[in-house]
Amino acid sequence: MAERPLHILAIGAHPDDCDLAAGGVAALYVRQGHRVKFLSLTNGDAGHHQMGGAELARRRWAETRAVAAVLGIEYDVLDIHDGELMPTLENRREVIRRIREFGPDLILTHRPNDYHPDHRYTSLLVQDACYMVTVPGTVALTPHVAINPAVCYFSDRFQRPYPFKADVVVGIDDVVELKVDAAHCHTSQVYEWLPYNGGYLDQVPQDEAARRAWLRERLLAQPRNDAEQHRARLIELYGEEKGRAIRHAEAFEIGEYGSPIPSDRIPQLFPFFR
Repeated sequence: MAERPLHILAIGAHPDDCDLAAGGVAALYVRQGHRVKFLSLTNGDAGHHQMGGAELARRRWAETRAVAAVLGIEYDVLDIHDGELMPTLENRREVIRRIREFGPDLILTHRPNDYHPDHRYTSLLVQDACYMVTVPGTVALTPHVAINPAVCYFSDRFQRPYPFKADVVVGIDDVVELKVDAAHCHTSQVYEWLPYNGGYLDQVPQDEAARRAWLRERLLAQPRNDAEQHRARLIELYGEEKGRAIRHAEAFEIGEYGSPIPSDRIPQLFPFFR
């Protein structure tokens, strides 16, 4: 158990974004006794080809309950329509409240350049909440925090206006099965909507065990790629022997709107490199 548990808040646009981007590090934090919360800013009620509205929102909320049990985390979902998230003052105030109430040391979220408007506006809302969380007169009935949390971005492949920079790379070999188990809980997404939207629905097996094996192969392609692509950074963080041995990793870019993360603070916020 950690002597001083960190509070890690991952903020995603939809009820599977944090799981897919940071499910591995979430499991690692929990194993060390830290407190982790996932927060989805929308209820996901448009993310399906055959159902939607309240029925889908309730289904996706239930999926987050299953993920919370698998990973040992907390999971909150805001009741904002999928595809309709806007960087309004009202939503900024809600994000400020949520950050203050949880008191994170580190926030993980989307980068501001992304294909999905909800992802982009989630990033912008977090950016706009940074610093303001320390201002007592803003959202005055929720006590402010004394220190602006640090912020890091999920990895992605977008190149414009600038590509992702892997400042922190965490090996997740010990928890890859938990990452798969968490994703497996999102049945409406990983076995239905995403395959339909991507044109490969006919490839999804019907048998439960076969489906999970199929999902495992697809899901872990990105962590395997991140480990190979950022091998040099893994070696810098873990040392030669451990860095070369890692096969699956999750990568993060340090954001400039939260508290600074100099190189000597990285092991404090990501205590996995010993």
